[in-house]
Amino acid sequence: MLPAAAPSTTHVDVKFEAVRNADGLIRACLTREPRYFPHCDDDPAARKLSIPASIGATLSFHDVAPGSYAIAALHDENRDGKLNTTIGIPREGVGFSNNPVIRMSAPKFAAARFAVGDTVVVETVRMKYFF
Repeated sequence: MLPAAAPSTTHVDVKFEAVRNADGLIRACLTREPRYFPHCDDDPAARKLSIPASIGATLSFHDVAPGSYAIAALHDENRDGKLNTTIGIPREGVGFSNNPVIRMSAPKFAAARFAVGDTVVVETVRMKYFF
């Protein structure tokens, strides 16, 4: 009898464009649950990574199972762990997989959704600043 095959996994590489400076951290969240997007805090299965902010920053989520996912990113310039706003408008950079248009609120999961199969996925996230 042959042993059961391990589930196939791959990794998701995320490249960040238009990062305005090297202050603070870039925080990213990978989720497959629309109800937790873009605020992954309550998602027990969400994958979160932080890296030092830099022009051309990249990060990788390893061992990602096939499925539909979305990424939300924050350029946490002051390293306080949250998105700072003024009258509801972000004062720090935000970005999402698929780079959907950002209007009066964060995009829906469907607008940021991308598929993960059995090959490496590369997502480019363009950071957006409103101030």
